[in-house]
Amino acid sequence: MRHSPFTFLRPFVLFALASLVLLSVSRLGHTLWLWERVAPTDGLLFILLQGVRFDLVVLGMLLFFPASLTPLMVQTRLTSSAWWRFIQLYLSLAFGVVALLELSTPGFILQYDARPNRIFFEYLLYPKEVFSMLLTGYKLELVLGVGGALLAGVLMWRRLGREREELAARPHPWQVLLLMPVLVLALAFAVRSTTDHRPVNPSTVAFSADALVNTLPLSSLYNVIYAGYETTREDDTRFVYGQMPLEEATRLVRGDLVTTVQDAEIPTLHAQQASVQRERPLNLVIILEESLGAEFVGSLGGLPLTPNLDRLSHEGIWFERLFATGTRSVRGIEAVTTGFTPTPARAVVKLSRAQRGFFTLADLLSRRGYDTSFIYGGESHFDNMARFFTGNGFQRIIDQNDYPTPVFKGSWGVSDEDLFNRAHEEFLAAGDQPFFSLIFSSSNHSPFEYPPGRFEPYEPEPATVNNAVKYADYALGMFIDKAKQADYWDNTLFLIVSDHNSRVYGDDLLPVERFHIPGLVLGADTRPERIGGIVSQIDLPPTLLSLMGISSEHPMIGRDLTREDMRSLPGRAIMQFFNTQAYMHKDQVVVMRPDKPAQQFVYRDERLHPTELDPALARLALAHQVWGASMYRDGRYRLPQQQPATSD
Repeated sequence: MRHSPFTFLRPFVLFALASLVLLSVSRLGHTLWLWERVAPTDGLLFILLQGVRFDLVVLGMLLFFPASLTPLMVQTRLTSSAWWRFIQLYLSLAFGVVALLELSTPGFILQYDARPNRIFFEYLLYPKEVFSMLLTGYKLELVLGVGGALLAGVLMWRRLGREREELAARPHPWQVLLLMPVLVLALAFAVRSTTDHRPVNPSTVAFSADALVNTLPLSSLYNVIYAGYETTREDDTRFVYGQMPLEEATRLVRGDLVTTVQDAEIPTLHAQQASVQRERPLNLVIILEESLGAEFVGSLGGLPLTPNLDRLSHEGIWFERLFATGTRSVRGIEAVTTGFTPTPARAVVKLSRAQRGFFTLADLLSRRGYDTSFIYGGESHFDNMARFFTGNGFQRIIDQNDYPTPVFKGSWGVSDEDLFNRAHEEFLAAGDQPFFSLIFSSSNHSPFEYPPGRFEPYEPEPATVNNAVKYADYALGMFIDKAKQADYWDNTLFLIVSDHNSRVYGDDLLPVERFHIPGLVLGADTRPERIGGIVSQIDLPPTLLSLMGISSEHPMIGRDLTREDMRSLPGRAIMQFFNTQAYMHKDQVVVMRPDKPAQQFVYRDERLHPTELDPALARLALAHQVWGASMYRDGRYRLPQQQPATSD
């Protein structure tokens, strides 16, 4: 049967029109929902028109191969029947995926203040934990998302099924020769969407100072696809914000360091002399609290949810203006265990070249005879933690499989009580063996599950972030009280710090205040002190080494805040918000985005106010990104092969 040469395009046109309607309606709905943030940008028309443009980009990606090959595949009756069945299945599944991601978007925005991105497909690597979380805390969202996606797929399947007889039509061979190159060029142009040197990308529609609003012209499927593409460009992140010779970047980055070792292989390797002299260096315990933002901490002006931490803040070194480097747990782990700066790529915990021979405190301390361990209540394979830790100096890992009779077990593992009880047992058993342990809590993680009856809830509904924070504080207080009565207390330094904030959101390009987290050093002979200047998470590891009484050579560029000359320097912090990075120097903040010129702001009243760009500060900001990405790529953030075990 020979009909119009364009008959075979009908399924693809039908799919494209249905997708455009679905995505446009979804985009309009999200825009109206977020109208308070959209209205100041005066960008409604821009969002809707550019949205169609980027929807065509996605359609070009989805249809490029099936549509281009169809004229060839339907030339015989045998291949034609099988091919059209494949197309019916493919387009139905694709339409279901489009619907699923759009239906998932509101929940994702509420959690991350962003469209679904690489976090979305990273979570798919851990279906057990994530599905358990969804069943426990997001039943309605799960039903609506999966149900809506299935409905969309079924409707598309049935509609395409009605085209069966017409799809038996086959174009003439000469029509194939004409149509295939035209289709290839048309769909390729749809993907590029421009005749410029570079194809369109999210920077094309970065028209406002609100990062979330900038994603509204995109579809969630496009955002996920582009995030996946970015993860393949790890080697290119040296110059994602601009170009700078590595020599210049290294010189600027190590400007605060002293007695820098001239080592071409490890450019920032330097000798750190401990400011506290000890006959025997202290043990170290880092307690990484899940999602504990400053807004939950009474001592930082937040809600009265952390009475134990507030009490303890008067017993040690309390950081009043400590800023996280990122928005994910792996970013916090990266900062406090390696002192490494954030980059636009994923945290080094998940990057292939950092799985062996990458500097960590565990590597440094294990070379000095310390027992090094990671104690976690969940499954340590999550976010690639176990692989990274075992390859970089952590000798033992304790996870949820090592708690035979837990008090409570939720979606993300055993409770913080179980976690701290096990840690206490480990430390008691250590005896005279020096130890370093990273304890990572998980009770304050959606869907906020914890054992009942432990404390007076902050609000009636139990499964809320505020109640989960209060439970986590309860468990922490119980542990510290027990530790104070134990023999190891006088020989151990404790750092209590958050990995990141619970939710990072806002209409600034980078919501600085949402990176504000608590940090406290106590134990042993630590004297109470409050540090009011800006501090970054990367400053904590060098400071801990000095307080422990350990002098060493290492590549960390963080500041030893026990030293007056370091503390007198203007405070600075580096923060990564998806593909946006900020460098804060006192109240000046340089914000860098891919393929966009750097912008400078004054941070005042918890908001960013535009100001004139300081070229020198912009170069310093760029230097930190170029240096970090290059050190990772070239394998030069590490310890020398032989490290002297000095500890005086």
